[in-house]
Amino acid sequence: MNALLSVSDKTGIVEFAQALHALGIKLISTGGTAKLLAEQGLPVTEVATLTGFPEMLDGRVKTLHPKVHGGLLARRDVPEHMAALKAHDIATIDLLVVNLYPFEATVAKAGCRLEDAIENIDIGGPAMVRSAAKNWKDVAVLTDVSQYAGVLAELKTTGISLKTKFALSVAAFNRISQYDGAISDYLSALNFEEGNSTPARQLFPQQSNGRFVKLQDLRYGENPHQQAAFYRDLYPAPGSLVTAQQLQGKELSYNNIADADAAWECVKSFDTAKNGAACVIVKHANPCGVAVGTDALQAYSKAFKTDPTSAFGGIIAVNQTLDEAAALQISKQFVEVLMAPDYTPGALAVFKSKVNVRILKIALPGGGASDWDNGRNAVDVKRVGSGLLMQTADNHQLTLADLKVVTKVQPTAEQLQDLLFAWNVAKFVKSNAIVFCKGGMTMGVGAGQMSRLDSARIASIKAQHAGLSLSGTAVASDAFFPFRDGLDVVVDAGASCVIQPGGSMRDQEVIDAADERGVAMVFSGVRHFRH
Repeated sequence: MNALLSVSDKTGIVEFAQALHALGIKLISTGGTAKLLAEQGLPVTEVATLTGFPEMLDGRVKTLHPKVHGGLLARRDVPEHMAALKAHDIATIDLLVVNLYPFEATVAKAGCRLEDAIENIDIGGPAMVRSAAKNWKDVAVLTDVSQYAGVLAELKTTGISLKTKFALSVAAFNRISQYDGAISDYLSALNFEEGNSTPARQLFPQQSNGRFVKLQDLRYGENPHQQAAFYRDLYPAPGSLVTAQQLQGKELSYNNIADADAAWECVKSFDTAKNGAACVIVKHANPCGVAVGTDALQAYSKAFKTDPTSAFGGIIAVNQTLDEAAALQISKQFVEVLMAPDYTPGALAVFKSKVNVRILKIALPGGGASDWDNGRNAVDVKRVGSGLLMQTADNHQLTLADLKVVTKVQPTAEQLQDLLFAWNVAKFVKSNAIVFCKGGMTMGVGAGQMSRLDSARIASIKAQHAGLSLSGTAVASDAFFPFRDGLDVVVDAGASCVIQPGGSMRDQEVIDAADERGVAMVFSGVRHFRH
């Protein structure tokens, strides 16, 4: 039995080769890998000796030879193939171990030069992997260090099973697809300029090659008659939903995941250093309660007051370790999913008897507030008929310095903080969005209506149902008021200050209305449609 080993990442390769040698398997290798194995006292045949040709063109050509690919591609059950090997003195290669030049890592480096990227495009490696994977019944192909132990275990007992060989083949073709996709994404995004070794890259390449790995099949999709599965990015951002560790509870459903993502993205937008504890409760992709507080218990209690009816069966996210006091309060209600960066033992003990509650831990590297940014998508994608819409993610952060006061009445310092809070929540509410807030909590949320007037009315109605007074509240509108009627509705409900993007042909009419009603209004200059 012959094994060809040619790896860029040499992690574990010596130990693996030693185990193969102990099993009587002949070792063949290339360049640096062969040198490393020989230095460890292992008998190894260099590919150049096998082929009769030296490596050439600075290593660009070394395994592209019939003695390599013939040994990989020959079907052992086809007499003509075996006769051809014998006629040309070609030995079979039964095990191939290859990992590719680090193209992805190279282009991820700041200031990567085009020539460095090109030189890290592997040619011989993918060719060998494809040959071995095509001939999977006769050749086992390993493309990742994590596969070494399992293959060795089988070699030491019954030999590598066909099931394992097929799985290795699939993994190999997946790796080649990922590799070629990364090359395509990089090169098709370059704005090539002759003489420029580090050309600028477009945000949106001429061809986009999505690379996703299935995490699990789901029971069904949005509705029971739809099938669904959950995928993650090949290289997920730390602190994102797909990195969550489920500590207990039923399997997540399609709708659970969609709502959990909405809650998690919203709660991450609150800086723990500036805002303290934050809690977001989501129902059907919309926040129905958002609040900040001195601790998780206070933040949750305030968020729940916004809309107790909608909070039933909701998705809850908090931005800091959940303690027992907060857990006890949350456990009084029916909860579908609970998310936090961590939990105290006491908090987990509270939910131990509530076996159906899905508890997710989403750890952040370093645990600092600055790490929240790491989990945000750079680009959002929406599927349309036979196509995709791609856009930069709406990660805009509004500050006090960005606000433009346009009315005679000036907002107080407290009102400015409420306006910023309301604006941050409105960004995560489906358009048209109207959000009433006061004292670091939502007081009424109107979402997803075709008319901004209806969203304002719904927000007011929800506040009434929750027994909350909207007197003196701050209101955020995710887009401009096209007429003064929308402003009148929120002021009639009790609003004392309003934040909106501005930009309407009738801005002055709305400003005049605010002055007439004696309320403060600020323009953000940014719209936050969310469809």
